[in-house]
Amino acid sequence: MKSVKRLMILIFLVYLLPTFAAAGLWAMQEHPARWSDARWTSAGILPKPEASPDAGVYIFSAMTGGLKGAVASHAWIVTKAKGAASYTRYDKVGWGSPIRRNHRDPDAFWYSNPPQLVASATGPQAESLIPKVESAIAAYPYAQPGGYRIWPGPNSNSFVAHVLRTVPELGAVLPPHAVGRDYLAGGSLMHLDADWRDLQVSLRGLAGFAIGQRSGVEVHFMGLVAGLDLTRPGIKLPGFGRIGI
Repeated sequence: MKSVKRLMILIFLVYLLPTFAAAGLWAMQEHPARWSDARWTSAGILPKPEASPDAGVYIFSAMTGGLKGAVASHAWIVTKAKGAASYTRYDKVGWGSPIRRNHRDPDAFWYSNPPQLVASATGPQAESLIPKVESAIAAYPYAQPGGYRIWPGPNSNSFVAHVLRTVPELGAVLPPHAVGRDYLAGGSLMHLDADWRDLQVSLRGLAGFAIGQRSGVEVHFMGLVAGLDLTRPGIKLPGFGRIGI
């Protein structure tokens, strides 16, 4: 019984307490009452395509709206071929066409929340990565209507995380508050990146762990992530994301 009690205390301190704290801070701030009141325009992060002829691949993440916006974010993918006159944005959503193309500006606010640039590649590197990214998007197994579940996945973050795992050359993982990122495609129990630098074990996004150069050391519980970032020293906390040291 003592070990069970200690485990429950540990879960509360590591996962629930930060989540409640993040939710409390969120409740103290102002938020749009409806999605129609929110800001969805460009945040001005990416250059105008005509001003930058180089190819590019970008991964964005922004806190979402409603109550889930207290602890969860939404991620999407942006590509631009060399010399292209526009960007192409890919989002996995729970309505309409499952994988949306260009339904918002490539670097737009999400429910009035500013986007965070998680990963990027430009120039010749991006030129070589774009076909791989597009192939991973096309092969995503939950791209059909009905292939979306807000928790524990597959959701918008499961989609982007799948692309990042399939194209490890992008060199990133989604932020800890990207709930659903740990849901492995096809219900797999384990995934080892092609370059052998990241290993993830997950029980359908409900419990598991990740270890490697990109993930650091993470322990996952009910879609929440706690751990250490070893490459860029920092801690990962539910609700708060990564906090650099």
